[in-house]
Amino acid sequence: MNALPIDLGRYLTFMGVMGVMAIAPGPANVFSLAIGAQRGRRAAILAMLGMNSATLVWFALAGLGLGALVLAFPLVFKWVAYAGAAYVAWLGVTAIRGAFQAHGKIHPGTVKIGASAFRAGFAVQISNPKVVLFFTAVLPPFLDPHRPLPAQLVNYAAATLLFDGLAMTSYGLGGAALARRLEDPGFRRIFQIGVGLLLLTAAALMAFRE
Repeated sequence: MNALPIDLGRYLTFMGVMGVMAIAPGPANVFSLAIGAQRGRRAAILAMLGMNSATLVWFALAGLGLGALVLAFPLVFKWVAYAGAAYVAWLGVTAIRGAFQAHGKIHPGTVKIGASAFRAGFAVQISNPKVVLFFTAVLPPFLDPHRPLPAQLVNYAAATLLFDGLAMTSYGLGGAALARRLEDPGFRRIFQIGVGLLLLTAAALMAFRE
């Protein structure tokens, strides 16, 4: 009987892989950058919490046999990804349209993205095809069949949330730092167009990533 709930060698290797994956500019990080830039630091943190809450849902599904569900209902997961991409694309179009509307004097926290940051973050991550790929292709090789699955998933979830949380927060706060110049109307217009393009990029990554 194994004394530890996880294989330390596999776990350390997973942490290295997860660290690289977390900092890559995928849909979640691009979204963090955009929402932090448009709504400030508090929204960036809330979006990160929303995305990590969705990750916990995915871990729960993994415990229930996510791989089997994907194989049994591939079109369902594909359409969930498309729905999430459409939602993020709508946020991007809304941001670009806002760039051509008259604004008074504003500060970063008052620029709206169209939904609460937590809900938007949850929607992005729950429909992120990169997450499905992670749970069906990346995570399974690190699981030890000779150890209890729930304990392993708890430990892998902790590492995933740690790395993702740090990366998403860093992207979001980086975006928020750019927002300090929003008092300049000319910069604000270019800025909002840039945010919209970032969101459209995130939507494209979600829709077309295999």
